[in-house]
Amino acid sequence: MLMAHPAVLKDLIEQYETLRTLHAGDGSPQARSRMDDVAYTLCVSTGTRDIDAALVAARHRLPGARTGDESVLTG
Repeated sequence: MLMAHPAVLKDLIEQYETLRTLHAGDGSPQARSRMDDVAYTLCVSTGTRDIDAALVAARHRLPGARTGDESVLTG
């Protein structure tokens, strides 16, 4: 499986978190649609099927992630 570059993953995480905040604030259909698109891209980029797993996997690939600590993947 191809893995996205950590810089791309970081950008996707930031976009998702920003859009999640916007959607929670105003609930606009545009924010929700874009958030769904970014969530899908994160899932594809990390080989996962849901956004929570995708966020964990993406963060795990970022520089400075503690790769020896698998506990975040089992919760």
